[in-house]
Amino acid sequence: MGKTFAEKMLALKSGKESVVTGEIVTVSPDIVMSHDNTAAIAKKFKQIGINKVKHPEKIVIPLDHCVPAATEKYAVNHKEIREFVQEQKIENFYDINTGVCHQVLPEKGHIVPGTLILGADSHTTTYGAFGAFAAGIGRSEVASIWATDEIWLRVPETIKINIEGKIPPGIYPKDIILRIIGDLGADGALYKAVEFSGKVIKEMDIGGRMTLCNMAVEMGAKIGYVEPDEKTIQWLAPRTNKKYEIIKSDADAEYEKIIDYDISDLEPQIACPHTVDNVKPVSKVAGTKINQALIGTCTNGRLEDLKVANEILRGKKISNGVRLLVFPASMEVFAQAMELGILQELVKSGAVIMNPGCGPCLGAHEGALAPGEVCLSTANRNFKGRMGCKEAEVYLASPAIVAVSSLYGEITDIKGDLK
Repeated sequence: MGKTFAEKMLALKSGKESVVTGEIVTVSPDIVMSHDNTAAIAKKFKQIGINKVKHPEKIVIPLDHCVPAATEKYAVNHKEIREFVQEQKIENFYDINTGVCHQVLPEKGHIVPGTLILGADSHTTTYGAFGAFAAGIGRSEVASIWATDEIWLRVPETIKINIEGKIPPGIYPKDIILRIIGDLGADGALYKAVEFSGKVIKEMDIGGRMTLCNMAVEMGAKIGYVEPDEKTIQWLAPRTNKKYEIIKSDADAEYEKIIDYDISDLEPQIACPHTVDNVKPVSKVAGTKINQALIGTCTNGRLEDLKVANEILRGKKISNGVRLLVFPASMEVFAQAMELGILQELVKSGAVIMNPGCGPCLGAHEGALAPGEVCLSTANRNFKGRMGCKEAEVYLASPAIVAVSSLYGEITDIKGDLK
């Protein structure tokens, strides 16, 4: 019987000839990522009683969650991180002028196929779009890796999701992953490896694959994974000179289950308050009034997403009473969108262009909601209080649905001349 990607990766990284699902293995990661939580991790690290991190070259730290600092508390946090970076001689540090961690690490060439990436952020699963084994871990675990360069992981079972059919007009990767999460539920892939495959995945661009893997954790997955192909190689070529090995599941690998989708008739999907798996077709929630619209975050702040929104908004004005916030995922994306005139056109439509960062996604600053307000967002979570207010509601959708809805002031399907 063949082996899955997850089994092969954890055998490789643990130095074993083979492993089986459920086995606990000790591994050494290739990259360990943390962001604004680095200051808290550094405190835990120093409690261990070790003065120097074991492998500073493996550590990558972008600041992205509250940038620039919104309060003195956040400013102190950033200051402590900068001091720790200097003290530990950590070269892979990206300050507030770089972007969201899950966009920055691939852009800067830190992510390549066949690597083991662990991060103090649940959406570290994003990097599986490049054929990496990428999982979120806790702060204490990161601190222990800094000290020992080791961690134990359980070998996960694998769910294979085949996505076939012809993508209908107005349907995007966000709709596909929301439908899957709605079907499987928030715990439908708990501590599983989720492997995305099929014709639709092969045709999908890298940004779309990142969206799927990013949100795999919203159904409980330990990792998301897309088999690298020529698109992956071409995307990475100008960004890294690292040597890498593409690791694939065997044709006769044993999966816990295989789920087949044909999306030819898929309708745009909306995740309704207050859980990501509370998913409904847009027709069921159309007409819901919105106060704020958000395009951005690590899920949908890439150039592809801004282009989609701009195609819908160009030459039109957002509805009175709607605040449209646009957060490019990184400074690279910001610069590209500016050079293409996308940002200028979005501003003409009434959008407010924000600096790259997580923004209001976590409710820390830059667009937090007030009681009774409704936000339609391209983010990955809509939990109660997620955007700063427990009495507000957050709906999740694709950049296209967010853009068209901002024109009407209510959740709206893409139709007529907006297709």
